[in-house]
Amino acid sequence: MKWQMNENSLFAILLRSPWWVSMAIAAAVTALAVALMPESWRVFGIVTGAPFFVIGCIALWKQLQRPSAARVARTTEALRAMAWPEFADVLEAGYRADGAIVTRIRADAADFTVKKQWRITLVSGKRFKVARTGVEPLRELLAAKDAHEAHDCAYVTLGEVSDNARKFAADNRIGLIGGPELAALLPAAGRTRKRR
Repeated sequence: MKWQMNENSLFAILLRSPWWVSMAIAAAVTALAVALMPESWRVFGIVTGAPFFVIGCIALWKQLQRPSAARVARTTEALRAMAWPEFADVLEAGYRADGAIVTRIRADAADFTVKKQWRITLVSGKRFKVARTGVEPLRELLAAKDAHEAHDCAYVTLGEVSDNARKFAADNRIGLIGGPELAALLPAAGRTRKRR
């Protein structure tokens, strides 16, 4: 079983916040501890800010790894211009480059099984150009996940996801893979398409 941090915990919230927020908290906690503790305990006071400093470093690293808005826009534009067979090849190559074993499947609700280490993710990508995704395709994907004995499932879309669909995906741990995630998974997609 994979351990997962509660999304409403302080550290999870700080990981989603700008990196400098955690660093500011670390500095404030350390300054308060040094100012208020007796001199013999100041070392412990300084250490109390360390978890926030570490979270700030992790948040900074994650934020530096995110693709820029321009790159997301270029990638999204290039992917929208593709037909399903070409997009399927590019998506499969992206997962393989990420170290996964990809198998194409013939199912209405899903298109690939992606195995990385010991976890299997069922991926639906055929409807990637749909303008707005509702709950129904996610419900179908969730049912297919059990049928294929997958651990996780992910839905690929370049369009908008309705609020109800987002809530359904969050409640059922369905990964929504949109423009930013595709730009990270397929770094060459925008560049390759522009050269043609």
